[in-house]
Amino acid sequence: MAVDRSRAARAALVVCLLALLASGSVAGARVVAPAPAAPGDYSVTLEQCVSSTVQSERSATFAAQMVGTAATQRMAMKIQLEERLRGEAEYHLVAAPGLGAWKPSEPGVKIYKYVKQVTNLAAPAVYRAAVKFRWVGDKGKVIKRAELRSSRCFQQELTPPPKPAPTPAR
Repeated sequence: MAVDRSRAARAALVVCLLALLASGSVAGARVVAPAPAAPGDYSVTLEQCVSSTVQSERSATFAAQMVGTAATQRMAMKIQLEERLRGEAEYHLVAAPGLGAWKPSEPGVKIYKYVKQVTNLAAPAVYRAAVKFRWVGDKGKVIKRAELRSSRCFQQELTPPPKPAPTPAR
């Protein structure tokens, strides 16, 4: 019978601890997920999509913007390039210089905008930007998160214009 009381006492202790954690009564023990951001607080757009017969001249320019809140100390965004080649069903990430890393704002910025141009795009393919946003408050704590994708940039396989025939010598 001593064993049964011991188990009951441990179970009661666990229930009490869980109740304390859930109520936030234990200092620092409450885990709160960042609030989702409102759609007007952030955006991503395809600013320019340039196709060309020359691969090095093909580009897509994306602009991402976010607006701080009263509690925001810093903002950050990460822009990644997604590519879908002809015949593929889904997009996949593509490595590109300056992409894939968090770009933080300076402290106290109210509107943070980041513009990125990606060049040397393959064709035929479709590209879009996948942007992650985060708002950071006191002590570096993330207070809001969001993620968006831009509209698509279609890179068609263009054929160069035919070269003019040489003129006969006279």
